[in-house]
Amino acid sequence: MNNVFFLNVPALKLVRVFSPVAITLAGFTCLSFSLFAQTLPANTTGVDKPDEIISAESEAPVTVMPDSPTSITGEEHAQGPSSSKPDSVLGWLEKMTNATRTLNFKVAFVVSRLNQETVPYLWRHGVLEDGASLEQLNLQNGPGRELIRVGDVVSIFEPDATPYSLRSKYINGPIPSELLYEPASLTRGYEFVLVGRARVAGRPAQQLRIVSRDNTRFSYQLWLDEATGMFLKLNTLDLQGNILEQIQVTAMDITDAPSAYFSRVNISSLPRPLALPPSTNQPHSWKVEYLPSGMFEVKHDIRRLALTGQVVEYKMFTDGLVDVSVYVQSAKEAVGSDLVLRHELNTFLTLTDGKAQVTVVGEIPLKTANAIATSLRLKGDTND
Repeated sequence: MNNVFFLNVPALKLVRVFSPVAITLAGFTCLSFSLFAQTLPANTTGVDKPDEIISAESEAPVTVMPDSPTSITGEEHAQGPSSSKPDSVLGWLEKMTNATRTLNFKVAFVVSRLNQETVPYLWRHGVLEDGASLEQLNLQNGPGRELIRVGDVVSIFEPDATPYSLRSKYINGPIPSELLYEPASLTRGYEFVLVGRARVAGRPAQQLRIVSRDNTRFSYQLWLDEATGMFLKLNTLDLQGNILEQIQVTAMDITDAPSAYFSRVNISSLPRPLALPPSTNQPHSWKVEYLPSGMFEVKHDIRRLALTGQVVEYKMFTDGLVDVSVYVQSAKEAVGSDLVLRHELNTFLTLTDGKAQVTVVGEIPLKTANAIATSLRLKGDTND
């Protein structure tokens, strides 16, 4: 008989547990789930804060109130690269990608979740005369967090932290990078469906549905500006069709020339990209036999948890829209018992049997997290 890690732990017996151990475990797993996430590496010594990034002249923060009127300006530039209306899903996705890559724009958008404060962002993009691409994403509430991309280098500035840079083609933000820049890659796990015309932020828009091909993940509603193809709105829906998260553009300005903001960025003072150590890619003693359609492994390594000092085997899987982290350690060294935490989009699931403890974290339904956890097998089984 196959050596199954969690065959005797059915999902129906899982219970919701809130305990000090649970919160501690959630702390180390919820740090980063994005394939393109720019997170601060452990070794950042020797990275100096630049003398000047932006001149003393700065723009006032953009304040966005949930009930305030929205506006999109720059009508004379609204046609963008092509004013024609695509007649297919692929055509609309290409129009969105082309607009995101080639237009000079300043976009304000908000991220809303049920019973949580609405979070406003400011997003700029510009293309210089030599073809160089620049981008900025700024969190507008609180002390702020700013990311600046120049070509394929992204610089991150956070309060009370040393600024640093990483090599990346995209800024990682609330709007999934794969959706904006590589939407065709999402068709492995999702089906895109044209729904019809609508009106968003005072603009005629085309609506698309993004549906999981095997009904194991959340689905999405996407609205694109008819004239330019620019992103306008994205709803994340649970399996029952309820809205879990909404990203909504509230103001957009498209211009012929890049924003004056980019002329005040001192590129030479941005932090140099960090030289990240190569991944060891040590072999793991287990494998996942079930993954949702279109999901694949993008990373694996051995990690030591900062809070407990325990060594765990780690893998990350993605379908382009959703990332899932899986941690496995010996049951003898495990801390805490079986655990389920659900918070809005996020699922945190820990299961243990006599051999190992597995933790699955990601923006997926509980039944999908359980299916992944219970599909683990030891390498070297008779059917391996």
